[in-house]
Amino acid sequence: MEDGASFLFAGTSFNKKKYASEISRFKEKKETENKVDYLSSFELANPDSEEATVSTKKRKRKQAASEAVEGFNVFKSSKKALVVSEGNKTDEEEDKLSKEKKKLNRKLEADSILRKKYNIHVSGNNVATPLKSFAELSSVYGCESYLLQNFAKLGFKEPTPVQRQAIPILLSGRECFACAPTGSGKTLAFVSPMLMKLKHASTEGVRAVILCPTRELAAQTTRECKKLAEGNKFYIKLLTKKLIRSADLSKLRCDILISTPLRLHSAIKKKKLDLSRVEYLVLDESDKLFELGLIKQIDAVVKACSNPSIIRSLFSATLPDSVEELARTIMHDAVRVIIGRKNTASNSVNQKLVFAGTEEGKLLALRQSFQEKLNPPVLIFVQSKERAKELYEELKFDNIRVGVIHSDLSEIQRENVVNDFRAGKTWVLIATDVIARGMDFKGVNCVINYDFPDSAAAYIHRIGRSGRAGRTGEAITFYTEDDVPFLRNIANVMSASGCEVPSWIMAMRKLRWKKHRPKRESILTIPDNAEV
Repeated sequence: MEDGASFLFAGTSFNKKKYASEISRFKEKKETENKVDYLSSFELANPDSEEATVSTKKRKRKQAASEAVEGFNVFKSSKKALVVSEGNKTDEEEDKLSKEKKKLNRKLEADSILRKKYNIHVSGNNVATPLKSFAELSSVYGCESYLLQNFAKLGFKEPTPVQRQAIPILLSGRECFACAPTGSGKTLAFVSPMLMKLKHASTEGVRAVILCPTRELAAQTTRECKKLAEGNKFYIKLLTKKLIRSADLSKLRCDILISTPLRLHSAIKKKKLDLSRVEYLVLDESDKLFELGLIKQIDAVVKACSNPSIIRSLFSATLPDSVEELARTIMHDAVRVIIGRKNTASNSVNQKLVFAGTEEGKLLALRQSFQEKLNPPVLIFVQSKERAKELYEELKFDNIRVGVIHSDLSEIQRENVVNDFRAGKTWVLIATDVIARGMDFKGVNCVINYDFPDSAAAYIHRIGRSGRAGRTGEAITFYTEDDVPFLRNIANVMSASGCEVPSWIMAMRKLRWKKHRPKRESILTIPDNAEV
């Protein structure tokens, strides 16, 4: 048609460039029409072609399916390969995470089994694994050999429950408050991680502070510190009146300072002592330290220890809820460790209640028990220093080597009395509750509560002077008619530690008490004119 129509326009010129787009459009249309005609004619000539196309489609689907199953093809695009490699990586990461999770769960399970075995109860996040033996201090925490040698020298073969848990917590940089029975090795639990972290002596000032409620306990803690640090030249000082008066505390070479709150507060107040570099602060017998009379001094010491990376810890045999609340206000992310049941007496002490009726009956019962069986060393507790003096006057002529300790004695006199009792020169020591806190007398066989204790905590600390470090002991508590209403409070402590208590006492109503200190009759039976 194109050739037929051309003669009509003979002699005319047609600008093909100008109308190129239109010409190309018509040409494309013709080509498609020709293709359709060609295909239709091909289909008529080959009726099986439709089936062939269907089969090719099926083949393609099969190939796609096989590709999906095999997951690999040489001719895949790089983009697909990248997606597959990323998928493999995520699978590997998931496997790694699941393995780590399983490993963590196994560790937590092993930790809980170990804690259950030693009756350790903890509360807090990410608590460190308890020690299986002292050897782990070297293998896991890099403890120096001198400390392990000192443990062996002092007869510490295996860690006690409180040591198993408290030492790893402090070494991991966490704060801690621990409640463990009397005589369970709490001093070693806070001194050994302190020595390990401080590593060696320094001249940069005080780096650790240990606070104790009494001078006797502070002196004892100083002795124990020096024994454990033997072989490493640490500067360990007990803050005494003499030291405050004579030395320039700002230039004092001291790594570990041990003191009572009043003395340390006095030194801070006089601006003689800088505690800004202190790395460790320990409150020993913390429930006694948080009593109303000492809270201001403790607060001043805590503020003076201004190092932001300081680690604080509290240790005691009794931990009332009120003390725990106060402790949390000065501590950060602390772990609570309780050995056995909270606020219970040691189960290695056989406890008895003896009804004496009157004050005169108590003195008769005491003399009778000494005649039947005197198994020194024996500690006798009374409720005041006046009564301590009176009982001493009664017993000093009974052919018994007796001593007395109370707050009216000078520091040197008190030290001499304690040393005589330790050395066996004194068989029976009469004391007030001052000495019931933390003092460690090796092998006290019997504790006698001549005067009924004024609280359950006082009872626990008194009888805790016996049955220490795995030994057995005995505790006898005399009670009179005035003490009967408060028997149930002590009976609960006895029952919790596995001692038998008469059913009639357990049936009594438990009274809420603050301080049970009735006005008692004088112990003295000697007439006033007998001394003339």
